[in-house]
Formats: sequence, C-alpha cells, structure tokens
Amino acid sequence: MPFELDGGARVLIRPIEPGDKDRLVTGLSQLSDESIRKRFLAAKPRFSRSELRYLTEVDGVNHIALVAVLADDPDQLVAVARCVRLPDRPATAEMAIVVGDPWQGQGLGRELAQRLADAARAAGIRRFAATMLGDNEAARRLMRTFSRRLEEGRVSGGLREVLVELAA
Repeated sequence: MPFELDGGARVLIRPIEPGDKDRLVTGLSQLSDESIRKRFLAAKPRFSRSELRYLTEVDGVNHIALVAVLADDPDQLVAVARCVRLPDRPATAEMAIVVGDPWQGQGLGRELAQRLADAARAAGIRRFAATMLGDNEAARRLMRTFSRRLEEGRVSGGLREVLVELAA
C-alpha cells in the first residue's frame, strides 16, 4: 500500500533486496554533502562492492533494512532505514535512517522509523543504539518517534531502551 508524503508524493516501502545495489549507488550520488555528513558522519563518495553486498543482502532478522521508492517510479529510491543486531548484545541493534533531500521534512523518516521499529520488535530486538551528530535535530526527532513506537508495542517482560550517542 502506498504511503503519501506530506508534499503529496506517494512512495512504496518494502524490504531491501539484492537488486537494489544500483539504486543505492544512485541514491548516494543524489544526496547533498550535508545529508551525507549527517548520515555517515563523514564524506562518503561511493560504496565499495563489499559494502553494497552488506547493505542489500540482509537476512531480515539480524540485519533489517527497508527502502522507500517512488510509487510511480519504483527505480527511484528515496530513503533507507536499517537496524543491525550487535553480535555481542543480541537484544540490541544499531539503527540508521537516511531520506533523500527532496523528500525530507514530509513525514517519510517518521513512517520509516515506525515500520523499522515494528520489524525489529518482531525479530526480538529490544534495545536500539544510534550515533548521530549533535546538530542533527531531524535524527533526534526520529529517535523520539522510534522510542514512542516501541512503547506502543505489546512486549512482555524485559526492557526497551533507545540509546543515543551524539558525535562531536
């Protein structure tokens, strides 16, 4: 079912697939330097072959990734949300979301955060960590959304935490 952005565009949100490698390459090339800095905390001119394999060939349990593509142009990737379970702490996962510049501020990051939280909770992930720049207010808002979505779920026992580390 398409999700309508506040600006009127419609996107489809689905799990990432191995066939999305070229879409990720194109998506990275279309991000502004500022969006790249906020997502990767540094310059990121390209993905290596091994990074593309890692980012698109996920198991849906220990590594969950969702993409948003334009409903009328499914080859146009506009956002990615992912969480990766930490091997030494299996109830904890690192999470990250990036939304393409033209689609920022239209509710897509919030929708992806909610859907990622639902998928992670279903996979048994109960604790989430994210590293972000201190000036990334949009990411801080998304973490609050993510946290609220986890609280909405019916989880018996255990703790639910969202840990945030702010990079200098």
